[in-house]
Amino acid sequence: MNIRPLVALGIFLGSPAAFAVDQARSIMDKADARDDGASMVSTMQMTLIDKNNKQRIRQMRMFSKDIDANTEHKTIFFLSPSDVKNTAFLTYDYSGDDKDDDQWMYLPALKKTKRIPASDKDAAFMGSDFSYSDMTDNELDDYSYKLLGESTIKRAQGDEKVWKIEALPVNQAVIDETGYTKSVLYVRQDNYVLTRAKFYLKKASRIKYMDVQAIEKIDGIWVAMQTKMTTKQGKQTLHKTILTNSSVEINKAIDDDMFTIRTIEKGL
Repeated sequence: MNIRPLVALGIFLGSPAAFAVDQARSIMDKADARDDGASMVSTMQMTLIDKNNKQRIRQMRMFSKDIDANTEHKTIFFLSPSDVKNTAFLTYDYSGDDKDDDQWMYLPALKKTKRIPASDKDAAFMGSDFSYSDMTDNELDDYSYKLLGESTIKRAQGDEKVWKIEALPVNQAVIDETGYTKSVLYVRQDNYVLTRAKFYLKKASRIKYMDVQAIEKIDGIWVAMQTKMTTKQGKQTLHKTILTNSSVEINKAIDDDMFTIRTIEKGL
């Protein structure tokens, strides 16, 4: 790891706690800077599983594109079943400034596009265990980080050596927008991919567990092919969501018109 000389010197002159904080931020900087391609197109399946293991399946088509160094646009079209068909979601994800992300949802039954206010971004995205806030990237400066240690995640496809990092929101506004009072993040040491996370919710003492169950390198880019999010209260599982990617295309040319309110209202 490229640790600055003064930080390295801190191993001897500074406190272990201070070094753990700086090392954690260095890891998160590398994870944030990881190449994820200039654009992506994929087919997605959202499987919703209730506490009785009853499943509902939704099919989606997702388009994302880096507009500039600090802005990513993403559009998701719901294709099936009939009760969500033609619903569409548009997000403008801004980084590196104080501008809030913009999100809109087109509701075909009402023939209306609704803007998602910051106060609602901790709400469930389309009835899933992912929130509207989860659909955008976090700002690194919104959190303080501490390295808790290293561990190994056992998987059928091979063990993953990870860093375990605690992330604490820097203020109440971040908690209110994300709904999380604390996160524990597991970052792979070989590729800096966030492979697992534990999110502590401010509501009802619930915890969400995220697990990247399948990952694939496509055109040199690591892509999460299957991600599960589980909401628990104590030992009780309340709900689960599995997002599965397929037909992934990286760095595909996408017209900017794909990321407009007019397009989500028109549909694919």
